[in-house]
Amino acid sequence: MIHARGLARTFDTKRGREKVAVKAVAGVDIDVEEGEIVGFLGPNGAGKTTTLRMLTTLLKPTEGTATVAGYDLAADPVKVRSSIGYVSQSGSTSGEARAGEEIMDHGMLYGISRQQAERRGRELFEQLDLDGMWTRAPRTLSGGQRRRLDIAMGLVHDPKLVFLDEPTTGLDPQARANLWTHISDLRTQRGATVFLTTHYLDEADALCDRILVIDHGSIVASDTPEALKSQVAGDLIELVLTDAAHVTTAAAQLTALAGGTAADVAELTVSVRVPRAGTVLPGLLRSLDSAGVALEQIEVRRPTLDDVFLTMTGRSLRDEAAA
Repeated sequence: MIHARGLARTFDTKRGREKVAVKAVAGVDIDVEEGEIVGFLGPNGAGKTTTLRMLTTLLKPTEGTATVAGYDLAADPVKVRSSIGYVSQSGSTSGEARAGEEIMDHGMLYGISRQQAERRGRELFEQLDLDGMWTRAPRTLSGGQRRRLDIAMGLVHDPKLVFLDEPTTGLDPQARANLWTHISDLRTQRGATVFLTTHYLDEADALCDRILVIDHGSIVASDTPEALKSQVAGDLIELVLTDAAHVTTAAAQLTALAGGTAADVAELTVSVRVPRAGTVLPGLLRSLDSAGVALEQIEVRRPTLDDVFLTMTGRSLRDEAAA
């Protein structure tokens, strides 16, 4: 569905009086197969939005080649646009128009008849839990309803490839979980391929077959969520002590457990990553008890996608999302 080679984009900017070329995307290779849900992650300024805009024909590449939905990005941009669905982060509905009218107008822009657009729109309203919203103005809908309306607009012409740009940003947890179900249904019930950008790592973990991570304009990782998490060196053991006098002892034991990797110490909290923490935890607890080290709390955490992101880019995507 998407096959890009060496896709790049350079912008000309000025630094004082000097004209400088800035490479926002430095030649990425992307492959997305039919029926996949692929997550596209990257810190702010990494080239994520620029890449998305190139793949959706909103921005011309400076270098490289790509086919999207079977059409050449440079030679057939109109056919690319007619074959994809695009749901932008900011949405595309008018606050004053009626929701059903928005759907029909959008469908007719893609060349389908008014009757077809209405039929498809009403089907989508039923599938996306928007029953009774046909004559409502989008400004009167909840955040979750508006995002589902945006998705309906992106699907009215029945595309086989759908781009979703931060689809759940700003939604409450219940609305996010509801939208996750509808995004999964795009593949399971409609057979669509989904290219998803998100700042929510739990979302990428739950929805995506594969994840691409872009940083400084280059793809730095491409794999399944589980395979990416397995690259992080072990589970995190975190001890919270009751007495600062025992911090050195606890740190020494965790360092030994990790094969010499120094434990991290922050006041009364001591932590380290070790392979298969569950198998070494009983022995560690016995050893700490023998040394008289009293614990306020102990926690073991499996690697998360945020750990992967931090390892790959040196930044936390949670921090980026909050910025």
